[in-house]
Amino acid sequence: MLSRLRPDICVIGGGSAGLSVAAAAAAFGVDVVLVERDLMGGDCLNTGCVPSKALLAAAKRAHTPIGAEAFGISLPPSGVDFAKVNDRVKSVIAAIAPHDSVDRFEGLGVKVLQAAARFTAPDCVTAGDYEIRARRFVVATGSSPAIPGILGLGSVPVLTNETLFELRELPWHLIVIGGGPIGLEMAQAHCRLGAKVTVVEAQRALGRDDPELAALVVDALRAEGIDILENTAVHSVEREDGNVAVTLKYGTGESERLVGSHILLATGRKPAVEGIGLEVAGIDHDAKGIKVGADLRTSNKRVYAIGDVTGGLQFTHAAGYQAGLLIRALLFRLPVRYQPETMPWVTYTSPELGHVGLSEDAARSRYGRKVRVLTADYAGNDRAQAEGLTCGRLKLVAGPGGRLLGADVVGAQAGELINLLSLAVSKKLTMKDLSGFVAPYPTLGELVRRAAISYYADLPGKPWLRRVLGLLRKFG
Repeated sequence: MLSRLRPDICVIGGGSAGLSVAAAAAAFGVDVVLVERDLMGGDCLNTGCVPSKALLAAAKRAHTPIGAEAFGISLPPSGVDFAKVNDRVKSVIAAIAPHDSVDRFEGLGVKVLQAAARFTAPDCVTAGDYEIRARRFVVATGSSPAIPGILGLGSVPVLTNETLFELRELPWHLIVIGGGPIGLEMAQAHCRLGAKVTVVEAQRALGRDDPELAALVVDALRAEGIDILENTAVHSVEREDGNVAVTLKYGTGESERLVGSHILLATGRKPAVEGIGLEVAGIDHDAKGIKVGADLRTSNKRVYAIGDVTGGLQFTHAAGYQAGLLIRALLFRLPVRYQPETMPWVTYTSPELGHVGLSEDAARSRYGRKVRVLTADYAGNDRAQAEGLTCGRLKLVAGPGGRLLGADVVGAQAGELINLLSLAVSKKLTMKDLSGFVAPYPTLGELVRRAAISYYADLPGKPWLRRVLGLLRKFG
């Protein structure tokens, strides 16, 4: 016999999205059951954001001596102990893990079940020895690496983000399939740590980002020695003398064969919808994920879905934002509307690449000639010059009335600059607002104000304004 639980909310999935809902609901004294079949903290903590950024941090320090000579400093070459690098990555995960642990959440008042959850009816979920009938269910099962249909792929060992951080030895040649953010971040990290790296991308690298600014990132990575092959398809893979061989097909019809020690698949992610009984619960879904409305509700009115499992923008901060909206809906019965257009993202390469709001093309499609694009180069910023970080550009997309519709930044601390611009987009600020704030000198934040001021660059030459100034002078 299964023990019956009747909580107010049942959350399926202990990643960023599910944990945020469970913690917030429990803080208000709501009865919550959280079901997680794997590691608490989900992909972000264990195999995603945290370990990847920890590895990038190690790689950045390994790369520092290379740029020191430009400042008149000579440093001895530093060695890389890849096993110790891996140990530090694990230590960072371990330091954060208690915040997402079973003990912490049970201390908050959440009942945590470490088991696989499955809908057995539209209003019932089983997990381990329990049958759960809740007022509302939240599906937050996340996503997993998408495995492409490449000939021979099943016959060779490959890495994904779920296994990459288990390596104790540095690959001598890492072949990365996929030129998106994950692929390029890990390519640069391993290159800086001493590996030979080749990235193979079927289309344009960083294809979701502004082409002009993305090209600056690609150029910078190539300058560090990473071979980035765009518009190149992977035809097949096979074993070769303890290594892996990859046959490539170029757009010209020519082919090439690469031999490496490891293959990293960075070809996107798929929603985790299998095995949880969505059909039984009457929850519409497809290969892209669970279908939800702007209110995050599924076709089963008792069930909501948030995070990667819904497809769309698969970011930890997007999941957290959706969780906040859902708490308003579940606890306070307030209307909510998820607007992915306002969601920022950052690729943490060096230089970083950040985006928020509408792209230039999307803005012109919607507003036509009313759109103006304003730019400021890092080379014109005094702090960037002092730091030797002049490779970069900030771009603001202004719409009717000078309202900020979107922004892109490539360069040092682009992720930090996007914080300010994300606030500006969400609050519908204008170029007047952005040109009027005071930025401390010297900071990279001055780039925002400089670009915004350029919106008014043609004002001094306006005849009507000159006439007004002339009139005012007559009054003394």
